[in-house]
Amino acid sequence: MAENGNSKNGSAAAPDSQEQPTIQAKIVNQYIKDLSFENPNIRKLITNPGDQPNLKVEVNVGAQRIDKDLFETSIEFKASATNNLGTIYILETVYAGLLKIESIPEEALEPFLLISGPTMIFPFLRRLVADVTREGGFPPLLLDPIDFGGLYVRRQQQQQAQGGKAIV
Repeated sequence: MAENGNSKNGSAAAPDSQEQPTIQAKIVNQYIKDLSFENPNIRKLITNPGDQPNLKVEVNVGAQRIDKDLFETSIEFKASATNNLGTIYILETVYAGLLKIESIPEEALEPFLLISGPTMIFPFLRRLVADVTREGGFPPLLLDPIDFGGLYVRRQQQQQAQGGKAIV
């Protein structure tokens, strides 16, 4: 019987013999690093709610190496609601996740930590924000999904314009 070279048991190497190992990432822990909720004008707001609130939201992400394959990724979140009577509330929190990441190329580490890491922990931050604002006596603040990839690209563009590079 003649072989035609199409046998699955052939000894020819696959065209991509330099396969990259599969990146393995898992959340080891999640936690609140910092949390503050201020409700400075509650007495005024109870008697007269005032105009519709203006809401300002700020989001930042950060990451740092904790150990060889252990990293912390964090989301800094701030929301402030104001109206004609003054500040309704201010919510500030830093929510973080401890990630164990194996088999990742060094050049992929920063984007992974600043895009995929925050994306993994965001649902839990979203729930925390809704619960805290509700427990503060207001309708829950329900956050829309955040494009962490877009945030990363804008951050890189700003750093290139300033001539610097981010360090993880």
